Amino acid sequence: MAAEGVKRRVERYLYEPDRGDRVLSNLLLPLSLLYGTGMALRRHLARPRSYPVPIVSVGNLVLGGTGKTPFVIALASRYEKVWIVSRGYGRRSRGLVEVSRPGEILCGVEESGDEPMLMARRLPRAGVIVSEDRPLGIERALERGAEMILLDDGFNRVEIDAFDILLEPASLRNRRVLPSGPFREFPSTAERADLLLREGRDWRRIVQIEGAAERMLLATSIARPERLEPWLPEGVVGRFFLPDHAWFDEEVLRQEMERCGAERLLVTEKDRVKMEKIKLPVAEMRLELEIDPAVYDAVDAYRKEKNAT
Repeated sequence: MAAEGVKRRVERYLYEPDRGDRVLSNLLLPLSLLYGTGMALRRHLARPRSYPVPIVSVGNLVLGGTGKTPFVIALASRYEKVWIVSRGYGRRSRGLVEVSRPGEILCGVEESGDEPMLMARRLPRAGVIVSEDRPLGIERALERGAEMILLDDGFNRVEIDAFDILLEPASLRNRRVLPSGPFREFPSTAERADLLLREGRDWRRIVQIEGAAERMLLATSIARPERLEPWLPEGVVGRFFLPDHAWFDEEVLRQEMERCGAERLLVTEKDRVKMEKIKLPVAEMRLELEIDPAVYDAVDAYRKEKNAT
């Protein structure tokens, strides 16, 4: 639990810094400048490889969640013979793993990671691959007959020629580069994206609660869990947060439920896929996105142009 506490403090430092955090952030600014410059040089020197099918990348410039997974799900649901290639953060496997093919899930959540398994379950007509080596994952998808490939968290994959969709949170207090802030590259890098989309302007979340109870414990392992607050229903009597992609322990959850008198857990879809072996009553926050139709029009135009070449 001590390590989890450290991770939570790091999240606060990056996203909601207090006075002490800002002092440390200022001290680390020279390192941030070096890191950001190195990432800019890496992007400048890259020679992106082109592929014979449309490749759409959905990514962000900051660490942590900005809605990439539900955005990929929304895009992939519109097309046939689409495959998703993800790194599979938090999985207990290495190398390339085929998570699903159209109509068939091929592995468990420990091998896939939580987000790829969620995509596989929500997209029965698509295929999902996890691989640290994204080009290798693309090649496998092409072997499987992919006619369109979506890269989950792919904006920093500068070696791949893709149509880049970059997601921005509605607001962000700290706009500094690592280690002074949460940005992976200088914020100005966003100008390189084909589409720069901001939550609340270009897309918004719609959350429905399934199986709610009068007294619930919110249990989640997502980045910045405070993002859930606007959608929480009445009846949340306790909160139990783990770091992003962390795995749940049934006995710990049971103890937390007893401590706050909860009769049911309240979890996100991403959390739920890791709870198959946990025999506790669960309510689920089901997330959909409402996306500006102009976004789909831009993706369709790119697909048409790519397929014409």
